[in-house]
Amino acid sequence: MLSRNTHCHVAVSTLASTELAQKLADAVPPGLCIVGKTETENIGIEKVIRNTISNPSIRFLLLCGKDPQGHRSGATLLALLKHGVDDRMKVIHSPGKRPILKNSMLQEIEAFRQQVQIVDMVGEEDVRRITERAAGLASSASLSCHDTRFASKTKLTVLPSVETVEAEPPEHIPMDKAGYFVILPEKEKGVIIAEHYSYDNKLLRVIQGKAARDLYHTIIKNKWVSTLSHAAYVGKELEKAELSMTLGFAYVQDGA
Repeated sequence: MLSRNTHCHVAVSTLASTELAQKLADAVPPGLCIVGKTETENIGIEKVIRNTISNPSIRFLLLCGKDPQGHRSGATLLALLKHGVDDRMKVIHSPGKRPILKNSMLQEIEAFRQQVQIVDMVGEEDVRRITERAAGLASSASLSCHDTRFASKTKLTVLPSVETVEAEPPEHIPMDKAGYFVILPEKEKGVIIAEHYSYDNKLLRVIQGKAARDLYHTIIKNKWVSTLSHAAYVGKELEKAELSMTLGFAYVQDGA
Protein backbone atom coordinates (compact mmCIF):
# COMPACT_ATOMS: atom_id res chain seq x y z
CA MET A 1 0.00 0.00 0.00
CA LEU A 2 1.05 3.59 -0.57
CA SER A 3 1.41 5.23 2.83
CA ARG A 4 0.38 8.86 3.01
CA ASN A 5 -0.60 10.25 6.43
CA THR A 6 -0.33 8.18 9.61
CA HIS A 7 -2.48 10.66 11.58
CA CYS A 8 -5.77 10.31 9.71
CA HIS A 9 -8.74 7.96 9.85
CA VAL A 10 -9.41 6.59 6.36
CA ALA A 11 -7.69 3.76 4.49
CA VAL A 12 -8.57 3.08 0.86
CA SER A 13 -8.17 -0.13 -1.12
CA THR A 14 -8.56 0.15 -4.89
CA LEU A 15 -8.65 -3.66 -5.17
CA ALA A 16 -7.49 -4.54 -8.73
CA SER A 17 -7.36 -0.92 -10.01
CA THR A 18 -3.63 -0.25 -9.72
CA GLU A 19 -3.56 3.13 -11.50
CA LEU A 20 -6.45 4.38 -9.37
CA ALA A 21 -4.35 3.82 -6.24
CA GLN A 22 -1.65 6.13 -7.55
CA LYS A 23 -4.18 8.79 -8.61
CA LEU A 24 -5.74 8.82 -5.14
CA ALA A 25 -2.33 8.96 -3.48
CA ASP A 26 -1.43 11.96 -5.64
CA ALA A 27 -4.76 13.66 -4.87
CA VAL A 28 -4.22 13.34 -1.08
CA PRO A 29 -7.86 13.53 0.01
CA PRO A 30 -8.40 15.06 3.47
CA GLY A 31 -8.27 12.36 6.12
CA LEU A 32 -6.59 9.77 3.90
CA CYS A 33 -4.14 7.66 5.88
CA ILE A 34 -3.11 4.98 3.41
CA VAL A 35 -4.11 3.83 -0.07
CA GLY A 36 -3.19 0.80 -2.14
CA LYS A 37 -4.45 -2.15 -4.14
CA THR A 38 -5.67 -5.52 -2.79
CA GLU A 39 -5.63 -8.10 -5.57
CA THR A 40 -5.84 -11.40 -3.69
CA GLU A 41 -8.34 -12.85 -1.24
CA ASN A 42 -5.68 -14.30 1.06
CA ILE A 43 -2.21 -12.72 1.27
CA GLY A 44 -3.52 -9.36 0.02
CA ILE A 45 -6.15 -9.24 2.75
CA GLU A 46 -3.64 -10.35 5.38
CA LYS A 47 -1.51 -7.32 4.51
CA VAL A 48 -4.55 -5.05 4.79
CA ILE A 49 -5.28 -6.46 8.25
CA ARG A 50 -1.75 -5.93 9.54
CA ASN A 51 -1.40 -2.46 7.99
CA THR A 52 -4.69 -1.46 9.56
CA ILE A 53 -4.31 -2.73 13.10
CA SER A 54 -0.74 -1.43 13.30
CA ASN A 55 -2.23 2.09 12.97
CA PRO A 56 -5.03 2.57 15.53
CA SER A 57 -6.07 5.88 13.94
CA ILE A 58 -7.68 4.07 11.00
CA ARG A 59 -11.44 3.89 11.50
CA PHE A 60 -12.71 3.34 7.94
CA LEU A 61 -11.62 1.07 5.09
CA LEU A 62 -13.09 2.34 1.84
CA LEU A 63 -13.24 -0.24 -0.97
CA CYS A 64 -13.31 1.02 -4.55
CA GLY A 65 -12.06 0.05 -7.99
CA LYS A 66 -12.58 -3.26 -9.77
CA ASP A 67 -13.04 -6.38 -7.68
CA PRO A 68 -10.54 -8.86 -9.20
CA GLN A 69 -12.25 -11.67 -11.06
CA GLY A 70 -11.94 -15.02 -9.31
CA HIS A 71 -10.13 -13.63 -6.28
CA ARG A 72 -12.96 -11.25 -5.30
CA SER A 73 -10.86 -9.57 -2.62
CA GLY A 74 -13.43 -6.78 -2.17
CA ALA A 75 -16.31 -9.16 -1.58
CA THR A 76 -14.06 -11.21 0.70
CA LEU A 77 -13.24 -8.18 2.87
CA LEU A 78 -16.96 -7.43 3.19
CA ALA A 79 -17.62 -11.05 4.14
CA LEU A 80 -14.76 -11.02 6.64
CA LEU A 81 -16.11 -8.01 8.48
CA LYS A 82 -19.64 -9.41 8.57
CA HIS A 83 -19.00 -13.10 9.21
CA GLY A 84 -15.39 -13.59 10.31
CA VAL A 85 -13.50 -16.85 9.70
CA ASP A 86 -14.18 -20.49 10.46
CA ASP A 87 -11.90 -22.92 12.32
CA ARG A 88 -9.78 -23.33 9.19
CA MET A 89 -9.25 -19.55 8.97
CA LYS A 90 -11.41 -19.47 5.84
CA VAL A 91 -13.46 -16.32 5.39
CA ILE A 92 -17.08 -17.32 5.84
CA HIS A 93 -19.30 -16.75 2.78
CA SER A 94 -16.44 -15.39 0.67
CA PRO A 95 -16.89 -15.86 -3.10
CA GLY A 96 -13.11 -15.92 -3.61
CA LYS A 97 -11.26 -19.01 -4.80
CA ARG A 98 -8.95 -19.45 -1.77
CA PRO A 99 -10.00 -17.06 1.02
CA ILE A 100 -7.90 -18.73 3.72
CA LEU A 101 -5.83 -16.44 5.97
CA LYS A 102 -2.97 -18.80 6.81
CA ASN A 103 -0.61 -16.06 8.01
CA SER A 104 -3.01 -14.19 10.28
CA MET A 105 -3.95 -14.92 13.87
CA LEU A 106 -7.53 -14.93 15.08
CA GLN A 107 -6.74 -12.09 17.51
CA GLU A 108 -5.55 -9.93 14.61
CA ILE A 109 -8.64 -10.66 12.56
CA GLU A 110 -10.96 -9.84 15.46
CA ALA A 111 -9.01 -6.65 16.19
CA PHE A 112 -9.43 -5.64 12.55
CA ARG A 113 -13.17 -6.36 12.65
CA GLN A 114 -13.58 -4.29 15.81
CA GLN A 115 -11.44 -1.40 14.60
CA VAL A 116 -12.79 -0.56 11.14
CA GLN A 117 -16.01 0.06 9.33
CA ILE A 118 -15.83 -1.03 5.70
CA VAL A 119 -17.39 1.35 3.19
CA ASP A 120 -18.52 -0.37 0.00
CA MET A 121 -17.76 1.61 -3.17
CA VAL A 122 -16.64 -1.47 -5.12
CA GLY A 123 -16.72 -0.73 -8.85
CA GLU A 124 -16.29 3.03 -8.42
CA GLU A 125 -13.24 4.50 -10.21
CA ASP A 126 -14.12 8.19 -10.25
CA VAL A 127 -11.40 9.95 -8.25
CA ARG A 128 -13.61 12.91 -7.37
CA ARG A 129 -16.41 10.77 -5.93
CA ILE A 130 -13.96 8.63 -3.97
CA THR A 131 -12.07 11.59 -2.52
CA GLU A 132 -15.33 13.29 -1.53
CA ARG A 133 -16.46 10.14 0.28
CA ALA A 134 -13.08 9.75 2.00
CA ALA A 135 -13.20 13.37 3.17
CA GLY A 136 -16.73 12.89 4.50
CA LEU A 137 -15.71 9.78 6.41
CA ALA A 138 -12.70 11.53 7.90
CA SER A 139 -14.81 14.42 9.15
CA SER A 140 -17.22 11.99 10.80
CA ALA A 141 -14.52 10.21 12.81
CA SER A 142 -14.84 11.25 16.43
CA LEU A 143 -11.62 9.78 17.83
CA SER A 144 -8.24 11.31 17.20
CA CYS A 145 -5.32 9.16 16.13
CA HIS A 146 -3.80 9.65 19.59
CA ASP A 147 -6.77 8.18 21.47
CA THR A 148 -5.20 5.45 23.59
CA ARG A 149 -8.60 3.93 24.43
CA PHE A 150 -8.93 2.77 20.87
CA ALA A 151 -5.27 1.86 20.46
CA SER A 152 -5.47 -0.51 23.41
CA LYS A 153 -8.15 -2.54 21.62
CA THR A 154 -6.07 -3.04 18.49
CA LYS A 155 -2.67 -4.02 19.81
CA LEU A 156 -0.73 -5.84 17.10
CA THR A 157 -0.19 -9.47 17.97
CA VAL A 158 3.17 -11.07 17.29
CA LEU A 159 3.19 -13.85 14.74
CA PRO A 160 5.39 -16.91 15.28
CA SER A 161 8.82 -16.18 13.87
CA VAL A 162 9.75 -17.58 10.49
CA GLU A 163 13.18 -17.98 8.99
CA THR A 164 14.69 -14.86 7.43
CA VAL A 165 17.34 -15.60 4.81
CA GLU A 166 19.81 -12.96 3.67
CA ALA A 167 20.09 -13.00 -0.12
CA GLU A 168 23.58 -13.55 -1.53
CA PRO A 169 24.95 -12.92 -5.01
CA PRO A 170 25.48 -16.15 -6.99
CA GLU A 171 28.99 -17.53 -7.18
CA HIS A 172 28.35 -19.06 -10.58
CA ILE A 173 25.43 -18.95 -13.00
CA PRO A 174 25.35 -22.01 -15.27
CA MET A 175 24.56 -21.38 -18.91
CA ASP A 176 21.19 -22.65 -20.11
CA LYS A 177 21.71 -25.33 -22.76
CA ALA A 178 18.40 -24.29 -24.32
CA GLY A 179 19.98 -21.02 -25.49
CA TYR A 180 19.68 -17.34 -24.68
CA PHE A 181 17.26 -14.49 -25.36
CA VAL A 182 17.59 -10.96 -26.70
CA ILE A 183 14.71 -8.78 -25.53
CA LEU A 184 13.52 -5.95 -27.79
CA PRO A 185 10.62 -3.71 -26.75
CA GLU A 186 9.01 -1.96 -29.72
CA LYS A 187 6.88 0.82 -28.30
CA GLU A 188 5.69 2.02 -31.72
CA LYS A 189 4.09 -1.35 -32.43
CA GLY A 190 3.10 -1.96 -28.81
CA VAL A 191 4.83 -5.33 -28.66
CA ILE A 192 7.76 -6.97 -26.91
CA ILE A 193 9.98 -9.21 -29.01
CA ALA A 194 12.11 -12.01 -27.58
CA GLU A 195 14.68 -13.45 -29.99
CA HIS A 196 15.80 -16.94 -29.00
CA TYR A 197 19.36 -17.91 -30.01
CA SER A 198 21.50 -21.01 -29.68
CA TYR A 199 24.97 -20.54 -28.20
CA ASP A 200 26.52 -20.62 -31.67
CA ASN A 201 24.41 -17.46 -32.25
CA LYS A 202 21.89 -19.06 -34.58
CA LEU A 203 18.42 -17.48 -34.37
CA LEU A 204 16.04 -20.26 -33.38
CA ARG A 205 12.74 -18.40 -33.16
CA VAL A 206 11.10 -15.04 -32.46
CA ILE A 207 8.39 -14.72 -29.81
CA GLN A 208 6.32 -11.56 -29.64
CA GLY A 209 3.41 -10.30 -27.61
CA LYS A 210 1.90 -7.26 -25.94
CA ALA A 211 2.41 -8.38 -22.34
CA ALA A 212 5.51 -9.73 -20.60
CA ARG A 213 3.41 -12.35 -18.87
CA ASP A 214 2.22 -13.78 -22.20
CA LEU A 215 5.77 -14.11 -23.45
CA TYR A 216 7.31 -15.79 -20.44
CA HIS A 217 4.38 -18.19 -20.12
CA THR A 218 4.84 -19.12 -23.78
CA ILE A 219 8.58 -19.60 -23.31
CA ILE A 220 8.15 -21.78 -20.25
CA LYS A 221 5.26 -23.78 -21.75
CA ASN A 222 7.39 -24.67 -24.76
CA LYS A 223 10.44 -25.48 -22.59
CA TRP A 224 12.64 -22.91 -24.29
CA VAL A 225 14.34 -22.40 -20.93
CA SER A 226 15.73 -25.32 -18.96
CA THR A 227 16.98 -23.78 -15.70
CA LEU A 228 15.14 -21.90 -12.96
CA SER A 229 17.73 -19.13 -12.86
CA HIS A 230 17.34 -18.48 -16.60
CA ALA A 231 13.54 -18.53 -16.33
CA ALA A 232 13.71 -15.96 -13.52
CA TYR A 233 16.10 -13.80 -15.55
CA VAL A 234 13.92 -13.89 -18.68
CA GLY A 235 10.80 -13.03 -16.66
CA LYS A 236 12.58 -10.09 -15.00
CA GLU A 237 13.83 -8.72 -18.32
CA LEU A 238 10.46 -9.06 -20.03
CA GLU A 239 8.74 -7.20 -17.19
CA LYS A 240 11.39 -4.49 -17.35
CA ALA A 241 10.87 -4.20 -21.11
CA GLU A 242 7.12 -3.82 -20.62
CA LEU A 243 7.66 -1.13 -17.98
CA SER A 244 10.02 0.72 -20.32
CA MET A 245 7.20 1.03 -22.86
CA THR A 246 4.65 2.05 -20.23
CA LEU A 247 6.82 4.56 -18.37
CA GLY A 248 8.96 5.77 -21.25
CA PHE A 249 12.48 4.95 -20.09
CA ALA A 250 15.18 3.39 -22.25
CA TYR A 251 15.43 -0.38 -21.93
CA VAL A 252 18.89 -1.88 -21.52
CA GLN A 253 19.08 -5.65 -21.10
CA ASP A 254 21.09 -6.80 -18.08
CA GLY A 255 23.62 -9.56 -18.23
CA ALA A 256 22.51 -12.90 -16.81
